[in-house]
Amino acid sequence: MSEIDVVKGLRIVRERIQAASKNRGPELREVQPRLVAVSKTKPKELIIKAYEYGQRNFGENYVQELVDKGHDTEIIEKCSDIKWHFIGRLQRNKVSKVVSVPGLYLVETVDSDKLATALDAAWAKQKGETAKLKVMAQINTSGEEEKNGCTPEEAIQLVKHIVDKCPNLELVGLMTIGKFGYDLSKGPNPDFICLKNVRDQVCQALGTGSNRLELSMGMSDDFEHAIEMGSTNVRVGSSIFGHREKLSAAHIDSVSEGTKNVSVS
Repeated sequence: MSEIDVVKGLRIVRERIQAASKNRGPELREVQPRLVAVSKTKPKELIIKAYEYGQRNFGENYVQELVDKGHDTEIIEKCSDIKWHFIGRLQRNKVSKVVSVPGLYLVETVDSDKLATALDAAWAKQKGETAKLKVMAQINTSGEEEKNGCTPEEAIQLVKHIVDKCPNLELVGLMTIGKFGYDLSKGPNPDFICLKNVRDQVCQALGTGSNRLELSMGMSDDFEHAIEMGSTNVRVGSSIFGHREKLSAAHIDSVSEGTKNVSVS
């Protein structure tokens, strides 16, 4: 995919985001959804080109790929304000690698108390008490075994653990992947409805307003519908960077870490 295609892709996606935002309820029309450009398997040249066009938030699924790109000297030099989102499966033994990445902005896939505790400890060791690490709790709204995330019933317990037991983490929202290829002719996506309901329940349990937590839902094939349903964070890859090539042998280890959550795009 050429560099000019990346610019065109970003422009079109942004236009579609703006149009979808106008179809939301009045309470959300002034909230600009965050676009996370999912750059997994894509070369750094395309990331730099997207950054030069004004994109700041980038998402990676695989730990080693995030580490490699985050520490790349050219990206550090040319993309000084880049904001990395980790959006794949995260194992506890890889947490220290993730928190070492310059520009790490948000870990969207915290799905257990143990992972939250590990992130909390690693971030404190890495950054001290200067700033908290933003995280989202991942909810498996579709109930598919191949998807990560806690169940909707476990969400309150997880977020309370993050808020009460992880002083170095800042809970900013809830994330879901949802079932791929949902037919919108059947009505609103039930995964999006579920995540909204879970947020209402979580915020009630925390004693805070429902607008306190973001919703990360929507990918290349459904981000407009997700925005209309209230998403504040959409993860778009192929509509910007084009379809992905098969992973090379160099990615074998990272693929084993990310065998779930593979549909994030």
